[in-house]
Amino acid sequence: MSDGPKVFLDYDQAALDRAYDQTAWAPNMQEVLQRRAAASAAVRSRVTPQRFRYGATEVEHLDVYPTSRPSAPIMVFLHGGAWRGGDATAQAYPADTFTGAGAHWVVPEFAVVMDVGLAAMVAQVRRAVAWVAANAARFGGDARRIYVAGHSSGGHLAGTVLVTDWARDFELSPTLVKGGLCISGMYDLRAVRLSARSSYVKFDDRIEQALSPQRHLDRITCPVVVAYAEHDSPEFQRQSREFAAALEKAGKLGRLLVGAGLNHFEIPETLASADGLLGRAALELMQLA
Repeated sequence: MSDGPKVFLDYDQAALDRAYDQTAWAPNMQEVLQRRAAASAAVRSRVTPQRFRYGATEVEHLDVYPTSRPSAPIMVFLHGGAWRGGDATAQAYPADTFTGAGAHWVVPEFAVVMDVGLAAMVAQVRRAVAWVAANAARFGGDARRIYVAGHSSGGHLAGTVLVTDWARDFELSPTLVKGGLCISGMYDLRAVRLSARSSYVKFDDRIEQALSPQRHLDRITCPVVVAYAEHDSPEFQRQSREFAAALEKAGKLGRLLVGAGLNHFEIPETLASADGLLGRAALELMQLA
């Protein structure tokens, strides 16, 4: 992959840094992000989500886009942004697909890694899911049918939710989450830690071990669908393939999907259609298609 000193697999430092920089592989990134934000604004102009607090800090809130179907399943979506960006309000664009199929679309907001560290971010998203389980009846949800999805760094966070010990940490059912959809994420933090992202993520040995979902597959209690884009960066492709292979070996892989012709920022747009690659996969996971 390169001619300099190897720092990870066949990567030298420059190549590894590039493999974790999606802007190098998706020249239309800003265009796609603006398109998704506009689609989300259009949804929010028609539907005002119900906002709830799930924790004590200002950022710990979530938006519920409700379906009219009573006692409906719930999809909790964790946004990406390299652990340092992203916005829950810009994740409304798939809501119509899910509410129309009879599911609630729930989007938590959470802090960024530079402010609180990764362990606190993970604690927040776990609290958000626990809050949903305890309060589902407040918005017509079925706490027995909670599913989790995430994209990019949100795919990593979704992975950490899937390996949560719900009984030990929250006194909830150990099988709280009934299915996962991890999209173009990072599931072992070693390579991330060695890349240029180390300038702000500040992972140490403890964080790397504790918060690499691929190292804790024994805790997963539900099927997991893994997806990535054909034009994702090489490392995001590798991470997804290796996570899927490990899940398959453990008997926990739902399936592995590849978004043909799509890049890192385009693939989540397929959540916004019941016939899209990820929209269909998510609804099938939830037994709504």
